Amino acid sequence: MISDALIAVAQCPDCRGAIARGPNNVMCTQCGRAFTAGHGYLDLRPLAEFKEQTKYLDEALHTDARHESIAPPLLGSKIRNDRLRAFLDLKPGDRVIDLGCGNGRAIAWNADTGASLAGVDVSPFFAREAVESSDLLLGDLRRLPIRDRAFTKAWSLDVLEHLSPAALREMLAEANRVLVPGGTLFVYTHVRKNGPLGPAVRGINRFAKFCERLGLIDLRQERLRKSDHLNPIADHDELARVVGDAGFTIERLTYYTPIAGAMIENVLIRMGERALARRARKTAGDSDDAAAVRAARTGAQARIRKRGATYQALRALSAVMALDVHLFGRVKSGPFFALLRKRGG
Repeated sequence: MISDALIAVAQCPDCRGAIARGPNNVMCTQCGRAFTAGHGYLDLRPLAEFKEQTKYLDEALHTDARHESIAPPLLGSKIRNDRLRAFLDLKPGDRVIDLGCGNGRAIAWNADTGASLAGVDVSPFFAREAVESSDLLLGDLRRLPIRDRAFTKAWSLDVLEHLSPAALREMLAEANRVLVPGGTLFVYTHVRKNGPLGPAVRGINRFAKFCERLGLIDLRQERLRKSDHLNPIADHDELARVVGDAGFTIERLTYYTPIAGAMIENVLIRMGERALARRARKTAGDSDDAAAVRAARTGAQARIRKRGATYQALRALSAVMALDVHLFGRVKSGPFFALLRKRGG
């Protein structure tokens, strides 16, 4: 949807002029540029494209259809969303922006908080539920089409690792600009330097590759997704410097070493997906592996939304994965959750 509240905080990415509704479109009141608004979201990408572009604009990264609909938060998604809610304490009166919102699922998951939520992403692969019920912008995080100090809080999940060092600094500077003084930004990402528990995770990942060689799981889509990782932050000392240069201080930090999570998501869940894909391929009498994976994911999401046995089993596995946070949250590692506060509040 495109609400009046979204129009009020949006701005032209080129001249930074105000945005207003016209008879047939949305346009900049300063430079006169017209913007597309016919798909349920505003397309406010700058005219001049940045040379550095994410692979998430590629259709190949979305062939498994995971973006098309929104299921309840489970497994790693639940871990991240639970931390988001604990760190940001969303409530009515908060104005919040999801920076790099993907298909918009985190906005849907947190709509019950009463906060005013919006999302921006450079990739147009939004879920239909998000388009129908959420304020969404198609825009670049390095030149946010949003007015200064428009939001009180923000979050950015699984985004920073996709940026180069220069792009990261631009993105953080823009995040700072659109937040009020004292506003907070929750991030989940990782630094390159791992901690003492890193070898355990690497061992599980090696086991996952062994399972793939046996034909038990298929990690091709995950490798494609991770091929976009640029990992711009070397360690936590550099993290403090980078966010400090952007006008933030680190107020709270919890490390996340996914030992149980790696075994569950990278091995057990992948085995289940592989079995479901084979069943879907056999049922359809089709040799198209991508179509089988798509059918398997779509069917699994439908079962999860019914909140039956599949949903309850995944809830139980999510609880096991949460032990990684409770047991190892103070053990320094590459992945982490952090609450950044804009200075000046």
